[in-house]
Amino acid sequence: MDTEEKIVSMPRIGDKAPSFTAVTTQGTIHFPEDYEGRWVILFSHPADFTPVCTTEFMTFATMEDEFKALNCDLVGLSVDGLYSHIAWLRTIKEKIVFRDMKNVEVNFPLIEDITMEVSRLYGMIQPGESSTKAVRAVFFVDPAGKIRAMIYYPLSTGRNFHELKRVLKSLQAVDKHNIATPADWEPGEEVIVPPAGSCGTAKERMDGNDEDIRCVDWFFCLKKLQEEEAGAMV
Repeated sequence: MDTEEKIVSMPRIGDKAPSFTAVTTQGTIHFPEDYEGRWVILFSHPADFTPVCTTEFMTFATMEDEFKALNCDLVGLSVDGLYSHIAWLRTIKEKIVFRDMKNVEVNFPLIEDITMEVSRLYGMIQPGESSTKAVRAVFFVDPAGKIRAMIYYPLSTGRNFHELKRVLKSLQAVDKHNIATPADWEPGEEVIVPPAGSCGTAKERMDGNDEDIRCVDWFFCLKKLQEEEAGAMV
């Protein structure tokens, strides 16, 4: 395997999240073992003291309690050192105002990754975008330590945090209710019931014998899922 192949290798959906130990702004962590039993969003940003990353960290920090209510922790990463992280987060709290956010304190861990070891392990360094900075990668890791979804953004585009929260709620609803979620699904809307496993069951659904399910055709059935049912799997 050549160097470039090693840099862009990345785990896949359904894989066990690669383990690592790292120094962070909140002490040493062992990932994903320290987060067993909880969801976690592991995300990377290109660099400290950059404007897009600053807006993202302020948004994540402001929403941290919302993610915690969904049994989800946040872990950030860039290839900067610990002292750079600490100075940047202090600057955010003391000086930066963005939209209606100010005096924002970041309390979740921010990983020091000067060697790029973790970034390479998770395919966050992509030479076509930058060979010295991590792209904006997002990994959703479930309570069993398995990667359930990944989203990648280029350096120039800030993330949509409503979408990150929506994806988390979708994954939790899927696990809890054995359903799928349709395009643009929002909690409280109808969800998709997977196709029936037998002709008899399909006919019963089409005949309307299950009053909770609305079938448009044998392969396309929906049911209402209350928003509170799509919450965290604690």
